[in-house]
Amino acid sequence: MKNILITGGAGFIGSHVVRLFVTKYPNYTIVNLDALTYAGNLENLKDIENSPNYRFEKVNLLDVAALTQVFQQHQITDVVHLAAESHVDRSITSPLDFVYTNIVGTVNLLNVAKTHWANELDKHLFYHISTDEVYGALGDEGFFTETTPYHPNSPYSASKAASDHFVRAYAETYHMHTVISNCSNNYGPYHFPEKLIPLFINNIIHKKPLPVYGDGKYTRDWLFVKDHATAIDVIFHKGQINDTYNIGGFNEWKNIDLVKLLCKLMDEKLGRAVGESEQLITYVKDRPGHDRRYAIDATKLNKELGWYPSVTFEQGLAETIDWYLNNGEWLHNITSGAYEKYYASMYTNR
Repeated sequence: MKNILITGGAGFIGSHVVRLFVTKYPNYTIVNLDALTYAGNLENLKDIENSPNYRFEKVNLLDVAALTQVFQQHQITDVVHLAAESHVDRSITSPLDFVYTNIVGTVNLLNVAKTHWANELDKHLFYHISTDEVYGALGDEGFFTETTPYHPNSPYSASKAASDHFVRAYAETYHMHTVISNCSNNYGPYHFPEKLIPLFINNIIHKKPLPVYGDGKYTRDWLFVKDHATAIDVIFHKGQINDTYNIGGFNEWKNIDLVKLLCKLMDEKLGRAVGESEQLITYVKDRPGHDRRYAIDATKLNKELGWYPSVTFEQGLAETIDWYLNNGEWLHNITSGAYEKYYASMYTNR
């Protein structure tokens, strides 16, 4: 029996991880802890919210007393820590929000877990999910590996790098059992439309401009979010204690090429003339400190734990577009702010 705390479980990646664990492991109790800030949406989990092995706790990582109560009430045995501020543009305008949530919040969670598990730290796992952005930027060649030196270039990536360091420090100093994974860009259903792919899908639907930073040649490695969730599952159950794993799809795309592919697929699915959506592309002033290229080497995860992506980028992107086109109510609620009412309707009077 495991009572697993998944933080940030109402967010984009977290909701997919919660759904996978709830459905795949009926003997586990899955406790979803989320502060329900702007990117946390319980509508993401409508299909499993009444499952007998699912619990939800609305708690902020800065509230140590509430965190402690959650550990005690649910007798938490393991942690999968996804909760984080994650949007680079927001980190540039409000860096302290990222310091508090990503660094202080992670240390609070480590402290509460360490205290609750006391003298049995070797029987519990603290799994910290991070990002490839902690490694900085690559040139035209090469890949990030698990031994690549950290070189964060934005307040967001700096805050995630700091949280990674604290997790490793607790493993070394207090002998906690930890594991860290660093993943490339995710895409897929339930993605809050501030990130590139869901933003552009929404804008294409409404024939709004598609703002492309700089020359559009910034390169990212993309991974379907459901494949990230399965990788987290594999690492949680089979990963080496106090080790690190990079998760990626060997799937690099320049932003402008991705946007043009997205336009092409959207025109086909919406019955528009070929090239119609491409006319919406608008080049805008570049983001400060914009990293040129990210690329993950996931060989270690492939060889040691046998994980590989299950879909090609084209397959995953087509499925993602279909999901947004078939879930107009979700997209309307998330863009209008109506999604924030869902918690009140579902949980306030329970």
